[in-house]
Parts: sequence; C-alpha cells; structure tokens
Amino acid sequence: MRILIVDDCPQSRSLLYGLLQHGGPYEIVVASSADEAVRRCTDPLVPRETDLDVILLDLDMHGVDGIEACRLLRAESDLRDVPVVIITAKTDVESLAMAFDAGAVDYITKPVRQIELLARVRSVLALKRETDARKSKEQDLLAKNLELQRALREIQVLRGLIKICSVCKKIKNDQGSWQQVELYIRDHSAAEFTHGICAECARDQYSKLNECFAPPDSDRTGML
Repeated sequence: MRILIVDDCPQSRSLLYGLLQHGGPYEIVVASSADEAVRRCTDPLVPRETDLDVILLDLDMHGVDGIEACRLLRAESDLRDVPVVIITAKTDVESLAMAFDAGAVDYITKPVRQIELLARVRSVLALKRETDARKSKEQDLLAKNLELQRALREIQVLRGLIKICSVCKKIKNDQGSWQQVELYIRDHSAAEFTHGICAECARDQYSKLNECFAPPDSDRTGML
C-alpha cells in the first residue's frame, strides 16, 4: 500500500513518516509542498505518482493550500478514487466543510496520535479496496456485455456456404429441407421482408399488367 504524505513542515513530515513506518507494511512517499504533490501527480512531463492508495494532506501550507491541492488531485482521473485524509489543527465547521467539499473523505486533528492515524488509514484503505473491487466487477461486467453483443451480432450475420437451388432459388437449411429464401434469411438474421413486383418481372410474367406499363395510345403513336 502506497501512502503519499504532503506537508511543508519537515517535522510534521518526519512524524507522520515515523508513525506510519512503525504501524504497518506501507510504502511511504513524501512531498514538501502542495505544489510539488500536484506537479508529481498531474504533470505529464515528470515521473507521475499515480499508483497511490491514500493521500495524507496538510490543510495549512504556503502557496497552494490543502483544500486547493485536494481539489486539483481529485480532479485527476487516476486519483479520483484515492482517498484524501486532511491533517489539520483546525476543527471549525467551515474549514472541515470546505475540505470535504474539495473531495477529502476524512480528517485527523493535530497533534497527531499514532492510534488515531493508523485507525483512519486502515479505514480508508478498506474503503479503497472495496472501491477497487467494485470497479473491477463493473469492468468485467462491461467486457462480458460487449462480448455478448458481439456474439449476438455475429449470430445475426449469414456465414459459410449456403446451398441454393439454381431453378427455384430455395435454400437448403440446416435440417436438410428446402426453404424459401426470404424465410431462410428471416430465420438467420434480423432482416424483415415486404413483397412487391419489379417492372421487369411484371412485363415478363404478367401479360395483362404489361398493358399498364405501356404509355397511352402507344400503337397509334407508332403508326405516325
């Protein structure tokens, strides 16, 4: 589990690092300012810190403060599900509300105590594991749905060698019976049929209809 500590106070960074190091098998990385943390996590021109499980973020820092840093970090797609825990000496409702609005999921008040720090970290790590498991299941379900849709599309496409009568144009189906071509296509695809008569067939097959295609007074016109 990788934990990023963001604090511009060297003593606070050392304290958090030591408490975490003795509290579990965590891989700990540190940033000495919010600017550095945002740059390392969002700038495509530097090696990026994207494989994180928890971010411990001090609220009061020079330059970019913890609230703005939290907002910028949570806006990064790779970090959207990474829980951010605010470290602060403030306990007023307004400051905490702003931190939660920026995307923080929890907070720890200073002075930091090891038992509280480890309990909060373990809690948000459990939340992160549940989120990752849910996303993995959703991605698996999406992949299966896409595969099912592809299979259904393939089923609806006629494939292979189709035997067709050269005289009546019926098709031999899988059961060995001869079937009208429109019925065969309907059974093996999503196509629907409507019937009509083209002009050529009407002239060739229906002599009476042939008169309907002749222009009025055609015989008389031909005699002129």
